[in-house]
Amino acid sequence: MPETSLLRKAQLKSLDFATITEVASARKAVNEPTLSFEFFPPKDETGEANLWSAFDKLLEVSPDYVSVTYGAGGSNRERSLAVVDRMAKQVLTIGHLTCVGATKQSTLEIVQHFERAGVGAILALRGDSPKDDPDALDKGELKTALELVELVAEFTDLEIGVAAFPEVHPESPNMEHDSKVLALKQSAGATFAVTQLFFSVQAYTDLVASANAAGASLPIVPGVMPISNAKQVVRMAELSGAAIPAELLAKFDAADDEQAREIGMQYSTQLAIDLVAAGAPGIHIFTLNHHAAAIELARGAGLCR
Repeated sequence: MPETSLLRKAQLKSLDFATITEVASARKAVNEPTLSFEFFPPKDETGEANLWSAFDKLLEVSPDYVSVTYGAGGSNRERSLAVVDRMAKQVLTIGHLTCVGATKQSTLEIVQHFERAGVGAILALRGDSPKDDPDALDKGELKTALELVELVAEFTDLEIGVAAFPEVHPESPNMEHDSKVLALKQSAGATFAVTQLFFSVQAYTDLVASANAAGASLPIVPGVMPISNAKQVVRMAELSGAAIPAELLAKFDAADDEQAREIGMQYSTQLAIDLVAAGAPGIHIFTLNHHAAAIELARGAGLCR
């Protein structure tokens, strides 16, 4: 039983808090990390049923907040907003918001929708151009996540989170540059960051050290993927540029699907434990709209009962 099984004694109700910072501060006050989950908008009715089934199961372990992703160029805008509307009534919710290809006015309309829905924060992202509009970034008024942070901070009181990159943004020359941008986002109004997919504690601690050196002191919450389907996670890592340790890949190659699941879940659970031990303020679990592996990871890491 991991030492972290003693964590999360305080029974906090997320809707008692207006912002992510407030609930995180309440956890920190009792020396506990936050637990949160990420969902994505469904593409069809089957996906919608699966999402809400997973959401109901994950609410049973009392997450401090959840987040809902937003497609490239707003490709799933209506579904994303509908999911946010429903979730925000039941748990403190972050609405992801991309700005690629968007006007300032259309972006503010979405932000105002989030405000009416009662979200706890937005996660301000540039996003990537959709496949059917590869030049979207050149067409939009907002070119960077920093500009989105500045816009939201100027016109609303919503709390603002941003992305952080343990293995460097794919368009960035180095981590030092990433960290300077993160510091600029903090100066513009961002109060927390959530990382992209990664697989080593060293990647996270290096990121935090670099951010601090650049003047970015905002809390950085690591995003962790439960490795319940090794082949799927390996493909996702390749697409995102996240490095999976060679030793772990070798174990997957020598295992059947059931063995690979056991190996992967043990690895991702230990990663969460080690990240908390290294000072992470909480763990944000990428659920892929499935509850079983997310709960297994959270319980294995002592983040819930």
